[in-house]
Amino acid sequence: MKDKTIDYILRTTWLAVNKMYNEEAAKFETTMATGFALLSIDPENGTPSTSLGPKMGMEATSLSRTLKTMEEKGLIVRKPNPEDGRGVLIHLTDFGREKRDYSRERVIIFNDAIRANISDEKLNHFYEVAEVINNMISNKKIYNQKEPSLK
Repeated sequence: MKDKTIDYILRTTWLAVNKMYNEEAAKFETTMATGFALLSIDPENGTPSTSLGPKMGMEATSLSRTLKTMEEKGLIVRKPNPEDGRGVLIHLTDFGREKRDYSRERVIIFNDAIRANISDEKLNHFYEVAEVINNMISNKKIYNQKEPSLK
């Protein structure tokens, strides 16, 4: 793998994970995006619709479609935000909680399988590398400099 670029490895790995989750979700006539949304909604207090997109890293239009589908399937309900009259809170229905538990279980199975096959030391290095990449991107330290850092 040393001859492959970092972005290639990240992209192909994420695509494989995405495909795996979508195949699992399809067994229950849903998608990974729906499962991710279910996991991102506070099951007790609901979540403001405006904070859901940034929390999930989704564009507003994609999130709107996902939420509309979730509402049609009876997974969520939208309620006025009592603290902000203009805002809306997304709440899980009982059915949504049930599907959230299923999604959570799938994520735990994935994590447990990876942890069973990779040492804690290697996983810690993976987390460190991912954190550096995310920080460099969010702090615009890749394309806003003349020469890339070799560290």
